[in-house]
Amino acid sequence: MNYVNNLISYRYKSLALLSVSISSTLILLMIRMKLANSSNYLFLVWNLFLAGIPYAITIYLVSIPKLNKITLFLIFGLWLLFLPNAPYILTDMWHLRYNHPHIFWLDILLISAFAFNGMMLFYFSISDMKNLLLKYLNNTKTNFIMASLFFICAFGVYLGRFLRYNSWEILSNPKSLFIDIINILIQPFSNKEAWLFTFVFGAFCSVGYWIFKNISMETKSN
Repeated sequence: MNYVNNLISYRYKSLALLSVSISSTLILLMIRMKLANSSNYLFLVWNLFLAGIPYAITIYLVSIPKLNKITLFLIFGLWLLFLPNAPYILTDMWHLRYNHPHIFWLDILLISAFAFNGMMLFYFSISDMKNLLLKYLNNTKTNFIMASLFFICAFGVYLGRFLRYNSWEILSNPKSLFIDIINILIQPFSNKEAWLFTFVFGAFCSVGYWIFKNISMETKSN
């Protein structure tokens, strides 16, 4: 009973904190739009919405009392398809332009705030999925899957940022997507940028999750 109460309390706190953080970020966006008289960064709202889909999926899965193993692994595939959208927001720094020198600092702060929220959604969702997988897989297999996820997501971010693929193109444009993926895999020396980005960005996300997990564990123990 205490475990259930602690789980509900933890879930409530995380959702409440995320809601405050996201609301503050949206207010920051409105301030920026007013000062610059521009809606250039409105796309960040859509990107953050996409980043929230994996977390919404894991919240739903956690709420199911008796989750079927087959159902979990089927939904896992859907979850993984959308997961790269969360760390993808980090690369929205790409859109920074020195068009408004007097509020350039605000542009940096704004994109950083959206990226922060995206990464928090990312880490919360991964943490939930790890707990779900541990119910059906041993610790070694689960840790291997979790470690691999960061590099799979990094590769997905590369496909989205540099090759301009979207998550749903696995259904709408699978042929081109798979051809590009296969070319990168079988011709690593011709695609050094893709591999470099995948390993560096994946390692960055992995270290971030390690920090997030340790802070989360310390908070629970207190």
